[in-house]
Amino acid sequence: MLDSVIGSEMTLSAFLICVLCAVVLGFAEALVFSRRERHSAAYIQSLVLLPPVVTLVIMMVNGNIGAGLAVAGTFALVRFRSAPGTAREIAGLFLGVALGLACGMGYVVLAAIFFVLMAILVLLMDRFRFGRAGDRARTLKIAIPENLDYEGLFDDLFEQYTCYHELTRVRTTNMGTLYELTYTIELTEPGISKEFIDAIRCRNGNLNVLCGREADREVM
Repeated sequence: MLDSVIGSEMTLSAFLICVLCAVVLGFAEALVFSRRERHSAAYIQSLVLLPPVVTLVIMMVNGNIGAGLAVAGTFALVRFRSAPGTAREIAGLFLGVALGLACGMGYVVLAAIFFVLMAILVLLMDRFRFGRAGDRARTLKIAIPENLDYEGLFDDLFEQYTCYHELTRVRTTNMGTLYELTYTIELTEPGISKEFIDAIRCRNGNLNVLCGREADREVM
């Protein structure tokens, strides 16, 4: 059952089986990786097209895995030479390459089994929010004048409205006239309190305050 459908010579039926299987798996992968996540249409279409394209590449190099990997690996790099990709997108593209490699060698059943296992794993991690920050975790960005000492400036507010806070970045903005402080915080309450934001605005001279979820996208 796990044997290759490609015999000693490539036939039209074997070619169609491998390519069609790669297309179906590509569509299924796109559905799995687009669930609960926002991606560009180009990325989703790439997930569909990548497995059949890699399948043909492997067929054209006559099953030479070394040459096939060298050529097919470039498909996974094209995305990241033009735009930053997230860790999840990288995993999706390399899964597409792996499915294309298996289909190109004729192991369509093995490719299908592997995809099902990976899809179940991805869906389980999404279901249980594995590796994601808690619901009360936020990223807080505060602009302050350059002449204001930010050391301990908001500590009493953090003690009142958060159960965890850490200053993760300080940078200058507006031609050096402002500091932008970036904190990682965990709120004591599920929602963002208006009193908390108003209290910060009183300290920073009513300059910009941004508090929200950090995009769950780890740029590679």
